[in-house]
Amino acid sequence: MDRYDLVAIGAGPGGYVCAIRAAQLGLNVALIEKNPTLGGTCLNIGCIPSKALLESSELLVSARDHFSVHGISVGTPAIDIETMQGRKTKIVEELVGGVAMLMKKNKVTVLTGRGELKAADLVAVHGDDGTTEIGASAVVLAMGSAAVELPFMPFDGQRIISSTEALALTKVPKSLLVVGAGAVGLELGSVWARLGAEVTVVEFLPQITPFADKQIAGSLQRSLAAQGLDIRLSTKVTAAKVLKTGVKVTVENAKGESGDLKVDTVLVAVGRRPVSSGTGLEAIGITINSGGRVTIDEQFRTNIPNVYAIGDLVEGPMLAHKAEDEGVAVAEILAGKPGHVNYDVIPSVVYTDPELAMVGQTEAQLKDAGIAFNTGRFMFRANGRAKALGQEEGMVKILADKTTDKILGVHMVGPR
Repeated sequence: MDRYDLVAIGAGPGGYVCAIRAAQLGLNVALIEKNPTLGGTCLNIGCIPSKALLESSELLVSARDHFSVHGISVGTPAIDIETMQGRKTKIVEELVGGVAMLMKKNKVTVLTGRGELKAADLVAVHGDDGTTEIGASAVVLAMGSAAVELPFMPFDGQRIISSTEALALTKVPKSLLVVGAGAVGLELGSVWARLGAEVTVVEFLPQITPFADKQIAGSLQRSLAAQGLDIRLSTKVTAAKVLKTGVKVTVENAKGESGDLKVDTVLVAVGRRPVSSGTGLEAIGITINSGGRVTIDEQFRTNIPNVYAIGDLVEGPMLAHKAEDEGVAVAEILAGKPGHVNYDVIPSVVYTDPELAMVGQTEAQLKDAGIAFNTGRFMFRANGRAKALGQEEGMVKILADKTTDKILGVHMVGPR
């Protein structure tokens, strides 16, 4: 049986970055991935393909609505969905191939199959050719997350879809209902709205991007509404029925008033859940909280010695760069170095137009914590670069400690 200093289960941003850093520090590393390509959700069916489609659709809008003020005439622009999707696929393939090359360069052993923790120092790899077992001095759990499915509206891959299918549509739906106004819902809703779909967004909470500053989120909402997105807050979906020609969805607002929407397609984007079940964690006694997150200490250790967890499996925002930071930190800890992640400076971005970006705490969080702070604001309409871009809507807000002037939060909405 082969044995490694470190076995990482899951080759997303957390797992593959952890594997690379550990190998650079002299450890003998194996990386297990159930899918045929490396990179996880982010590279294959998340961050990267969504950014490709956002760019293509934004260019279409620019050519259609904004070129003329610059004296540029292009006629009536049109989009070829097949070409757009082909470009997206090429970008993904190049980046995924780059990760594979990094594994070879850093001498990381890649094992394809489903990883299952059999003991603190034993991992089974269930592949197409059977099951093999490998030994590990340390195991890093980095299995990531999956889209949350609503029990009364299960994914069928055609009419009721997740972000995975929304990134691969081959034609523009006439009408699209997006359930959830977080980053995924707003980004993909924007893509298909730009390409011609009638997009309605319903959000259970009274604010889009609930994690963001209220004023910044409100500014973004107004901009998206001006682009044609029908955004309904404090609204929940209570029922759905798939018909031959679409989906009938029943929604209810905060007043208890119900109504039906008939749409071609429903994109469910209500969040993601950790992939903590079916990988042997429960069997060996790893502590998992009620939300499916693996419990860890400040050194990323689970309650089982020599087993660590990072990324979407543990508490905190489900962000690729957060997982990468944690992967590097764990690798350095295992190599005897002081690995550390400063969670106060991990940014979040929503790549709509305008974009929303934030780092640190919001006004509401500071008020809840009883921290006295000063607020500084600057509107982009007074900014020369914003005027040159023809995108004057937006602002930056900085929150600083009232006594020390230490920056506690930065919040922005506007052009890139």
